Amino acid sequence: MADKKMGRPTDNPKPNKITIRMDNDTLEKLDDYCKNNDIERSEGVRRGIHQLDVKK
Repeated sequence: MADKKMGRPTDNPKPNKITIRMDNDTLEKLDDYCKNNDIERSEGVRRGIHQLDVKK
């Protein structure tokens, strides 16, 4: 069996993957936020989730 190819090393690996469904309005808001902040969708979702702790 061939050795597994190593990716770029990281201090914060992200091994968990989720799939969600959202309406067009929500996706447009996410895409606008990501475009304005020059980030990927996944980072935009992570930032939104982190905001859940801040609002407590």
